[in-house]
Amino acid sequence: MSAPLLSIKSVSKKFGAVVALENVSLEVGAGEFFALLGPSGCGKTTLMRCIAGFESPDAGTIALNGVDLSGVPPYRRPVNMMFQSYALFPHLNVFENIAFGLRRQGETRDAIDARVTELLAMTQLSAFGHRRIDEMSGGQKQRVALARALAPRPKMLLLDEPLAALDRKLREETQFQLKKIQRLTQTSFVIVTHDQDEALALADRIAVMRAGRVEQVAGPMEVYDRPATRFVAGFVGETNFIEGRLDRNGAAALVAEFGRIPCEPGDFPDGAQATLSVRPERIGVARDGEGIAGFVENFVFRGETTLLRVRVARDIVLRAAAGHGERHAIGDAVRLSFPPGAGTLLAEER
Repeated sequence: MSAPLLSIKSVSKKFGAVVALENVSLEVGAGEFFALLGPSGCGKTTLMRCIAGFESPDAGTIALNGVDLSGVPPYRRPVNMMFQSYALFPHLNVFENIAFGLRRQGETRDAIDARVTELLAMTQLSAFGHRRIDEMSGGQKQRVALARALAPRPKMLLLDEPLAALDRKLREETQFQLKKIQRLTQTSFVIVTHDQDEALALADRIAVMRAGRVEQVAGPMEVYDRPATRFVAGFVGETNFIEGRLDRNGAAALVAEFGRIPCEPGDFPDGAQATLSVRPERIGVARDGEGIAGFVENFVFRGETTLLRVRVARDIVLRAAAGHGERHAIGDAVRLSFPPGAGTLLAEER
C-alpha cells in the first residue's frame, strides 16, 4: 500500500474503568474498502467515532492525509458517517435529503442538481427523487442514506452496521451495490460490522478486533485461511480446534489423541504443544479407505454442503463438510482425511 489515507497510531480510550480501545494502530489506503470486524463491545464503534471526531482518544494520534485530526471538530473533517438508523429527514423528499449537505456547504443550484442526479442514478433511485421517505422500503432508505453521505465527496465514508436492518436476500444484493458504488466513487469506505460474512464479502482488508485490541489486519482470504490467533479462527467462520503435540520428524504433523494430522510447522519447535485450526470444508469425508475413523453423530443440510458432526474419540467431535449429493445418516462410519496445509497452527493463548 502507498502512503495511507488514514493513519491510526497507538490510540487508547477509556470510559471510566472500561477500556474501549487499547493501543490500536492501523492504516487505511486511499480508495480502500476496509472493515472493522468484531463482537459487540470490542471497541470497533468507538474507534469509528474517534475517526469521525465524535469521541477523542485519551492517547495516540489519528491522521488523515498526514494531517493530525486532534482538536478538529467533526464538521471540519473530510469524513462522513452513515449511521445504522440512516437518520433521514422525514419532512424532506429523497432529492432534498441527498441535497441537504450540499446546500449547507453553499453549493450552487446547478451543482446541487447535477450531483444529486448523479447519485440518484448511481444508487438506482432516479425514479424516486420526489418520493417521500416514509414511502420508501428499507433497502431504498439505505441507498438514500448512502447517497446523502457521499454527496459532499468526503475522502472517507464511515458506515456503522449499514446492513444490519435488512433481510438476508436484500443484504446480499446491497453488498454488491455497495462494492460497485465504492469502486465508482473511489472513496475510502470503513465499515463497522459484527457479521463475518459481510466483512469477508465487502472488504479489501479486515481488522479483527477483540476487547479493544486489534488481533489481525489482513485480506479476507488470509484472515480466513491463516488466522493469526485462536480468537480470529473461531470468530471468522467455523473451525475445528485440534489440540496436540508437534512432531517435526519427517513430514511434520500434529499428534492428536485420535491420530496424526499433517501440518505446516512454521516456527514451532519439535514437541511443542499447539492447536491446529481446520475449517470443516478442508476435511475430506469418505465411507472407507485411509484416514481417521469416526462415525456421524449428527448433521445439518446447508444446500451445497452438509455439515457433519463426526465423533473421532470419546471426547472429541469434529465438524466436516460433505459435498452436495453425498448422503450420510446418523451412525454412519466415515473416514476423515486432512490434506497438507489443511489447517493453521496456533500458539497457546495465555
